[in-house]
Amino acid sequence: MDRRWLRARLWMDHHGLFPRGKLSFFTLYVLALDLLLLLIAALVGVLRPARGNSLDGWIAFLTLLLFVLSLVLAARWARSRLLWRMRTRLVVTYAFIGVIPLILLVLIAGLAFYLFNAQFAGYIFASRLEMELRGLSVSNTRIASQIAADINAGQRLPGSAPSVGAGHDVFAWLNGELIFSSSQGGRKAPVLPPKLQPQFSRVVQDEGKIFLRSLATVPTGKGTLTVLSSQPAEERTLSDLDNNLGEVTLYRPETGIRNPSPILSVGNIPAARRSIDLGVRSFSEIPVLDWKTGNETNPAPASVETRFSVLYDRAFSSLGDPGSTLEFVLFLLLVALVLFEVGAWWVGIRVSGSITGAVGQLYLATTHVNRGDFTHRIPVASQDQLAALATSFNSMTESIEKLIHEQKEKQRLENEITIAQEVQEQLFPRHITQLPSLEVYGTCRPARSVSGDYYDFLSVGADRLLLAVGDVSGKGISAALLMATIHSAVRAYAIEGMPERRRVQAVGAGPRLVSQAEPAFPGAEVCPGALLSLLNHQLYQSTPQEKYATLFLALYDAGERRLIFSNAGHLPPLILTPSGEVKRLAGGGTVVGLFDPISYDENAEHLRPGDIFLAYSDGVTEPENDYGEFGEARLIDLVQENRDLPLERISQIVTDAVEDWIGGGEQPDDVTLVLARAR
Repeated sequence: MDRRWLRARLWMDHHGLFPRGKLSFFTLYVLALDLLLLLIAALVGVLRPARGNSLDGWIAFLTLLLFVLSLVLAARWARSRLLWRMRTRLVVTYAFIGVIPLILLVLIAGLAFYLFNAQFAGYIFASRLEMELRGLSVSNTRIASQIAADINAGQRLPGSAPSVGAGHDVFAWLNGELIFSSSQGGRKAPVLPPKLQPQFSRVVQDEGKIFLRSLATVPTGKGTLTVLSSQPAEERTLSDLDNNLGEVTLYRPETGIRNPSPILSVGNIPAARRSIDLGVRSFSEIPVLDWKTGNETNPAPASVETRFSVLYDRAFSSLGDPGSTLEFVLFLLLVALVLFEVGAWWVGIRVSGSITGAVGQLYLATTHVNRGDFTHRIPVASQDQLAALATSFNSMTESIEKLIHEQKEKQRLENEITIAQEVQEQLFPRHITQLPSLEVYGTCRPARSVSGDYYDFLSVGADRLLLAVGDVSGKGISAALLMATIHSAVRAYAIEGMPERRRVQAVGAGPRLVSQAEPAFPGAEVCPGALLSLLNHQLYQSTPQEKYATLFLALYDAGERRLIFSNAGHLPPLILTPSGEVKRLAGGGTVVGLFDPISYDENAEHLRPGDIFLAYSDGVTEPENDYGEFGEARLIDLVQENRDLPLERISQIVTDAVEDWIGGGEQPDDVTLVLARAR
């Protein structure tokens, strides 16, 4: 059961049917409440049938509310599922902007055209009816004038029968007495209404029938003459009014236009001339006068059913040749409208297709990027803004791919540098052997991950100590490698003795001039000058020409308390006496590794108790700020002020002062400091 529910839950989640949000849960609550009320109503109907319908109102309300909420949720679901694609959204947008308004416009235009034609058909029938009434009025006036002339001539009755139109009945009264009657259908003279207008031509209802009547009142020498011309609304009359217009139907006035009852119908619906020649039906109301009362009664409905072609012929018949021209122009406009709409559809589909295609390509590309595939490129086949966007995306992924490659390479180099840093830390002396008459301490703070500075303390026998301080040209890995070479060479020569120089050519070092004189050095004795000469020869042979190093070597003899030293281009170390005297340990020769052969002089200096030996690299004295360089004088003052402190503490004070002098800037060079104090 749990598995089935889990599968159903996953299926509903996948199709977006699982309820989420307050509205969904509220809809479920309304559904549950509605079902509960239905169940209660069913139980009540079984137990107490008389009260079974008591909950119908609530059930209807909840059902209606549930229907509305379901429509809202269905609209949300359809919007989220159907309108997710950009193409669908553009199609819907284009439909609402261009298609639906056009459809509505066509419907409105078609309805207006239909109504216009329907009204035009009714107008034609009403116009013909009006013309018929006018003709009847003219005929009646003529007859009244003829009868009045006979009466004025002294005749009681008309001397001659007046000419009466076909289907017309003529009646004449003199002072209310009927003096003339001419009824072609044998109809009796109607009774004059009590409210009689002197002149009128109207459609009247008399004895349940419809007539076209015209009344004329003329004064004569013997009294008032009233002449009535009446024409019954029969098939012949409607045929004359129809005049091949179509099917004309007249309805009873009492029924009204909503529930018409036909009196008679004449004519036939014309045959269609073409497939789109639709039929048109028009309803109109004819004002009717009640003959007995003389008051207005219900209008008589009349309908005309014809076709567009008949109305079109009637509308343009008066134009003649311009009518056919206008018809052709209207047809061309219609064709142009259809072509324009088709072109708009084609352009809209092409434009929306290009937009959605570009968006689809971008989406596909983002999926590749999301998977970590930065080699995918979007094809660019146009020169618009979307193509520029695709080009920018391709450039971005290419840059990211390069950055990732560079980051991997950088990570690899950082790993190698970390290893080099760890190796270099092992090269600096970790356990310093202190002599009873001399304590030493050294520190190096690299400007980068690895340092090109060098210092070392090396015991040579029981009472001698070799001190080395150097600075390799350049920074970074190359300087650190050369520093490691010097470190290894100094230790090897100091411990194992100095071998005879041989002709050594390093791989990749380039051609070097080798001295022809190859003197031998005894291996047992360590002499700073000789050691520097041998190091210079080795570095000259094994390193590129631009690589060199400054190096200071000193051998301290504890028995004699004497410091024998030689300086190969390094900043002269200092001896600071308790009295404030400063001695510089200069002399020796130039840097190692640049020229060959080179010999280095040696000097010696006695160290008295309390004297401090101070050696440093240019990273201590050359850092600058707005006040200038840190300088040697500031270094000497710091050491002199703190000379009684432990050497480690003095070294920390100096390096902190240099860091404060630099401030927030980058450390320009390696900071190396070597201290020794005689005791």
